[in-house]
Amino acid sequence: MGALAPRFRYVLQDRRDADLVSLKGQVVVLCSVPSLDTSTCALETRTFDQRAAGLGATVLIASMDLPFAMKRFCVAEGIGNVTTGSDFRYRDMHDGWGVGIAEGPMQGTLARAVWVIDKDGVIRYEELVPELGREPDYDAALSAAKALVRPPFNRA
Repeated sequence: MGALAPRFRYVLQDRRDADLVSLKGQVVVLCSVPSLDTSTCALETRTFDQRAAGLGATVLIASMDLPFAMKRFCVAEGIGNVTTGSDFRYRDMHDGWGVGIAEGPMQGTLARAVWVIDKDGVIRYEELVPELGREPDYDAALSAAKALVRPPFNRA
C-alpha cells in the first residue's frame, strides 16, 4: 500500500485493449478472481455490481477468462455496473501484481484479491483473500473507495 499501482493491460469484452493508466483521475476498485465461471467469483462479481451503483468509483474485475466468456457471463447475469478485463493476453496481473496461482488445480489463473487505487494511481487498500472459496471483505474495500471518492469533511 502507498505505492503506485503496477502496470495492468487488459482486454475488454469486445476484445479491445485497455490499460489501468487510462483510469487515472478515477478511484478504482480492482479485483482479481480465478474465473467468472466459479460460484464464488460469480457471487463476488454480482455483489460488486450491485454495490457499485452510485459508488462514484470504477470497479474492474480481472481474470484469465477470455473476453467471450466474460461477455456471456455479464449478459446472462445482467452485470452493468462493473467492467471486466481479461489478463489472458498480457498477464500483467498474473506476473506483475503477484497474484498468479503457480501450482495446483487452478494453476495459471489469478488469486482472489482486491485493491483500491486513488485518483493518482496509488494503492490505498489491498486484500489478498487467503482461500479461493472465500469472498473478500466487501465493506472494507467499498469503505476505502468511498473515503477516496468523498474525502471526510475537514474543519480547518
